[in-house]
Amino acid sequence: MATERRDEPQTDFMYCSGAATEVLKFGSCQLRSGHKVLFLIIPGNPGVVGFYKTFMQTLHMMFGYQYPVWAASHAGHCVPPTSMDMVDAEEDDVFGLNGQIEHKLAFLRTHVPRETSLVLVGHSIGCYIILEMMKRNPELKVLKAVMLFPTIERMAQTPQGKVMTPVLCYMRYVAYLPLFLVSLLPDTIKAGLIKLVLEDGTFSPLSRGHSSEKIQFFQSLGIIFYYGATDHWCPIQYYHDIKRDFPHGDFRLCENGFRHAFVLDAGRDVAKMVVEWIRGDLTT
Repeated sequence: MATERRDEPQTDFMYCSGAATEVLKFGSCQLRSGHKVLFLIIPGNPGVVGFYKTFMQTLHMMFGYQYPVWAASHAGHCVPPTSMDMVDAEEDDVFGLNGQIEHKLAFLRTHVPRETSLVLVGHSIGCYIILEMMKRNPELKVLKAVMLFPTIERMAQTPQGKVMTPVLCYMRYVAYLPLFLVSLLPDTIKAGLIKLVLEDGTFSPLSRGHSSEKIQFFQSLGIIFYYGATDHWCPIQYYHDIKRDFPHGDFRLCENGFRHAFVLDAGRDVAKMVVEWIRGDLTT
């Protein structure tokens, strides 16, 4: 029975940077100075943390329930209780890409002790957000960072990006009513709709190549980049390009057929793979 309780997540709703935020938590719900390590998941777009439940639960279990595993939604990417408004005191463009990056940094400042070591796991645009977090706050104690199906470069040039980026850029502010309506649908229909978006949109077009300065900065920080072999948001050529340009980085290519929206059907398998990658970093 104790194991079952440990495996049950808690969901908290709060205002962060003035916007409603959902935090899904496995393990300790309040961090104190005694907590040495926290896994923090930064989702793709839409940043709905509920879709990461199986992935998070597997991480939590396979490390023996030793480390808390949290996921923070993107600002406004949740259906808060009726007692909460979507915004409390909205800061400058909190729903845009820059605002979402600052939103995650604000969450860490408020809810995670500075001495806590972080294992950051990003998915899709969440990977870009993590890289920017590390760049803007080099004092973050990042033990390891794992980038799953990263969209960190030339997104507007990808097959999916050419179609979706302009739409998503201009529609990000009207996404919240549809999100609420989707939440009312049966899970089977919900998964089908989310698949269309989680294959994956972004907050604004990032039509830049990879920056040598940025990638070299992160090359020495123990970051794993895991690229999909059939990823319309990050074509396989991007993997070959970045591996050629930065041969000492840890760039890996999926050989298991996982799709970009892995959380829909392969959350458990991807979590097991991540555990094998980083287990040594947590025991040394």
